[in-house]
Amino acid sequence: MELGLAGKVALVAASSRGLGRATAQALLDEGADVIINARHAEELTRVAEEMAARSAAQVLPIVADLSVASDVERLVREAMGAFGRVDVLVTNAGGPPPGTVADLTDEQWHSACELTLMSVVRLVAGVLPGMRERGWGRIINMTSISVKQPLPDLVLSNAIRAGVVGYAKTLATEVAADGVTVNNVCPGYTLTDRVSALAKARAEAQGIAASDVMATWEASIPAQRLGQPEELASLIAFLASERAAYVTGTTIQVDGGFVQSLL
Repeated sequence: MELGLAGKVALVAASSRGLGRATAQALLDEGADVIINARHAEELTRVAEEMAARSAAQVLPIVADLSVASDVERLVREAMGAFGRVDVLVTNAGGPPPGTVADLTDEQWHSACELTLMSVVRLVAGVLPGMRERGWGRIINMTSISVKQPLPDLVLSNAIRAGVVGYAKTLATEVAADGVTVNNVCPGYTLTDRVSALAKARAEAQGIAASDVMATWEASIPAQRLGQPEELASLIAFLASERAAYVTGTTIQVDGGFVQSLL
């Protein structure tokens, strides 16, 4: 299927590894020029070189901490300076740390909000005016299945990612007539560093092996396995495309059937 992404410019936040990297690669494979981002320059440069070696499209690495407002503003400014526009924005950030309601401090809530919600708000604020002016844009927010089925010991993710969905649904209504679509994707248990870290934390708390935690998760998924980052990236590439012009305001899980709600 021709997705019509050749020549488009995509900004994929937090894209040096895991779901973000897989997404950036999928968009590159479709012919889009891609801005990738992470906090650590050495790793980001290496990833950019690896991506550029297998693609004719351009890859631009920009170091920025998504929890810092001035860094987000600079990220967008440098992306615009290099390409003149951003057609596709994929918001993403490392998930908030695990914890229960009783465990968390005000500072942890504030930090999680800055990273998980405000990074989305600030990235959108930077690219949206140009999208509306050109009459074309795609905004895709990477959230979690926790917005549909809250997960144990992840109250920060459960609460703040739901805020991203509320923001996105409101935005989708406001900009639909301008040719800009806004959608959320919800990865389930997927083979990433983030999931491995969560498994390790839970294993230490329960005094068991991380492999046992992973096995429990696999058993709870109807597909009986964890997902691959490329499976989520394929959905994002479709939502970013010309083919998805009438899809907006949605929140779609990629979870092997884990979420049991009707909607």
